[in-house]
Amino acid sequence: MSLRVYDARRRSKIPFEPVVPGQVGMYVCGMTVQDRPHVGHMRYAVVGDVIRRVLESRGYRVTYVTNFTDIDDRIIERGNREGVPFEQVSERNIRAFLEYAELLNIKPADRYPRATEHIPEILSLIRRLIDSGHAYAAGGDVYFDVRSYPAYGALSGRKVDDLRAGVRIEVGEAKRDPLDFTLWKGAKPGEPSWPSPWGPGRPGWHIECSAMAMKHLGESFDLHGGGQDLIFPHHENEIAQSEAATGKTFARFWVQNGLVNLDGEKMSKSTKHFFLIEDVAKEVEPEVIRFYLQSTQYRSPIEWNDVRLREAGAAYDRLREALAKAEAAPGPGGAAASEAGASSTLAHEVAALEREFQESLDDDFNAAKAQGHLFELAKSINRVADSEGASAADRAALSGAGRTLRRLGELIGLFWGSGKPETETPEAVQDLVRQRDEARMQKQWRRADELRDEILALGYVLEDSKGGTRARPKS
Repeated sequence: MSLRVYDARRRSKIPFEPVVPGQVGMYVCGMTVQDRPHVGHMRYAVVGDVIRRVLESRGYRVTYVTNFTDIDDRIIERGNREGVPFEQVSERNIRAFLEYAELLNIKPADRYPRATEHIPEILSLIRRLIDSGHAYAAGGDVYFDVRSYPAYGALSGRKVDDLRAGVRIEVGEAKRDPLDFTLWKGAKPGEPSWPSPWGPGRPGWHIECSAMAMKHLGESFDLHGGGQDLIFPHHENEIAQSEAATGKTFARFWVQNGLVNLDGEKMSKSTKHFFLIEDVAKEVEPEVIRFYLQSTQYRSPIEWNDVRLREAGAAYDRLREALAKAEAAPGPGGAAASEAGASSTLAHEVAALEREFQESLDDDFNAAKAQGHLFELAKSINRVADSEGASAADRAALSGAGRTLRRLGELIGLFWGSGKPETETPEAVQDLVRQRDEARMQKQWRRADELRDEILALGYVLEDSKGGTRARPKS
């Protein structure tokens, strides 16, 4: 099967062909950094990382770009509230995102552009839109003329006339039409600003992504990602302003990820309905967080709760246990190696499962289905490793099966810090861990803290208390 990718704009899976053969340009809308990253932010980062890894495994040279919106009303308000420059707010939250992206084994992007570093490119793009009749200046602001772009609404499936109903022009706005959106915001007293031909101000949210994507990937590139909550209006507006300016297809594939939900509602900073990743990472092992975030097909929503995290932790441990068994098995040599490849049932199962694993990834980067094949591979490994009656050929194939399990897991970002047999934890410590898990299940938080202190006093630290708690010696 050749790689097929679902394009949200065309609403179908399309054979993947890059703009430039052998190369892929990929842009993912990143954080607006008014606050620290939450779990929802980490899902778009994990999804983008899986897509990138799959493309690279197929031999493509990927240029991966993900931005930071480092200036907007909320960032300015946060800085004013704290009595610090807006740059200080942005910088600390950018550092936090990068720290936790690394913790989740997300490969660094090739570029991390920021809006404030691309003012010349933004101004140039706005000028092109004005000169071509797609934008206009009014009252110190600049607006995009939505009706000048007939294809507006193609991504979200919305019609301009339906959108216009109920939309009104706010006080202080000089729009010609309520649907027109801001490209340049005239500065208010006391706000940070940059000079422009239309007066001091700062860029609108939508224009910055178009300018940054085109600066680093060209006017037409391959994949554009981000959360599905950005489809309208952000991605819709990106398409309109970019294609109006250039006359070219902006992104060939729109690969938006489903959202992370709490009790059926999306995680959102505006509603205070979220878990900060720094808090989750104190309780859940990073490998389990990543494993869980990619355990659902990327276009589908995923529910975040303690029960599912515990289940994910237990499931991931089964993979690691099978990996440890296989990697501890002696490797075959000489005639044994030939026998393992030619007559081993396990070797044939491994080859078939690897094909199914790769086919899942070729089907719109379906890492969730691919992870399912890892469990089938682990089951085959356990069948041989745990059986006294396994054939010599199957036993000789065990170490190769382990290498395949590790290689496939690493392809989608797993097994970066695990898989080797660990020092056995004393039964007394394990008993305390079980007691603490039970206390947490009963919401006996004080007792859980006391048990944690006892475990620490014995020289052990806890990891992954939601996704399957484990104790390890202090380093």
